[in-house]
Amino acid sequence: VQLQASGGGLVLSGGSLRLSCLVSGSTLDAYHIGWFRQAPEKGREEVSCTSQTNSFTKYSDSVKGRFTISRDNANNTVYLQMNSLKPEDTAVYYCAVEGRYGTTWCNVSFEFDYYQYRGQGTLVTVSS
Repeated sequence: VQLQASGGGLVLSGGSLRLSCLVSGSTLDAYHIGWFRQAPEKGREEVSCTSQTNSFTKYSDSVKGRFTISRDNANNTVYLQMNSLKPEDTAVYYCAVEGRYGTTWCNVSFEFDYYQYRGQGTLVTVSS
């Protein structure tokens, strides 16, 4: 299974970007999905997680109300819509999927390295 994130770039503060994560080698509906980010000189943090059935979704406090995670199972693609971007959102963004564990996976904030499959990142730079 491979994950390829894309959609990053340079955007002005207040702008929007939509990140995509294409999952190949398996069907997306088998997985919980997580988005993470790592800002310069900081640790990687969880941004959002949505369960396999989309019955549970959570966001970090720093992005709640501005970011939206979604999935298109037919096209095996995960999205992160990012609105009202701020300079502090500048980071490399990563997607990851988890298919080994039950429905409560997203109820716990697991680190990126615990996910079953993890993608390379895409850089988002928000300029003031």
